Amino acid sequence: MADTMIGLVNHGPEPDSVELRRIPRPTPTAHEVLLRVDAVGVCGSDVHQWHGSHSWKVNYPCVLGHEFAGTVVEVGASVDGFAPGQRVVSETAAVIDAASPLSRQGLYQLDPSRLGFGYGVDGAMAPYVATPSRTLHPIPDALEASVAALTEPCCVAYSAVCESRSVKAGDHVLVLGPGPIGILCAMMARLAGAGHIVMTGAPADAARLALAADLGVDSVLTGAADDVVGGLGDGLGVDVTIDAAGVSATLETALRLTRPAGTIVKVGWGRDPVGFSLDPLVQKALTLKGSFSHNWSIWERVIRMLAVGQLDPRPLISLVAPLEDWRLAFEGMRSGAYVKAVLRP
Repeated sequence: MADTMIGLVNHGPEPDSVELRRIPRPTPTAHEVLLRVDAVGVCGSDVHQWHGSHSWKVNYPCVLGHEFAGTVVEVGASVDGFAPGQRVVSETAAVIDAASPLSRQGLYQLDPSRLGFGYGVDGAMAPYVATPSRTLHPIPDALEASVAALTEPCCVAYSAVCESRSVKAGDHVLVLGPGPIGILCAMMARLAGAGHIVMTGAPADAARLALAADLGVDSVLTGAADDVVGGLGDGLGVDVTIDAAGVSATLETALRLTRPAGTIVKVGWGRDPVGFSLDPLVQKALTLKGSFSHNWSIWERVIRMLAVGQLDPRPLISLVAPLEDWRLAFEGMRSGAYVKAVLRP
């Protein structure tokens, strides 16, 4: 096997500091597994790092990619339970402090020292990636690689909607942002028993909103949602708002349209400070929750949902392309032309 490979590297904080580079092929440590990457999804965070518009620290240079499925090629000397030829998906928490109080509670995704693939350590936009064996989950043979690579965003949505127990049967739900996470959150809300689901986006999101409507979202719109929300139930607002937009300003919309004693789940990242009053949060006695990442039990549950067809993210996949076409995939994601792009290194 060659000692080098071509990977998609984010090499600095400036815009457009992403390029294909020849890099060393990783060698697994005693507790790691070497995977051949079969498919890797393009996340909005990858696009933000490409543009230099992200709000998190990146350890440059770093191979992008944290949504991936692969096949085991080599296992470290201390690894049990995995063998060459096995198909797996990987969680994103590449580095954690196993002794931290959060890790001991099973909340290692919230460990302050956590580092993830694609920004903290090298990710999977390359032919091979080394992963700790603890991050891996076997997948059934019938689960196609491009679909399996979407396990991670499905877990993000499951955590935000279902694990948080925010949506109850009959709830009216507003989803802000029709990106992949927003659409998946709407799908999870439907599975959780939501009544009427409303989704909003920008005019450039027309294609994504149309897909959301095809997948069962009841009302999709590119303007203000006040009239639609005001026509639901008693007119006091939605029971739950899921803010999946990649900006901070949408939180003001969430505060306005969520009913008293309702819940707002903030899952979208936005680096800009908010410039409005939080008094509605107090006046309405709202619950504002943040939702970040996922853990082992969520991954096992979502893999089960994918395996039996209870959750089908295939309609979200707009493009499957070789790694060499990364710019096409990233640009399509940025413009909204694609809902989800998947690369095959």
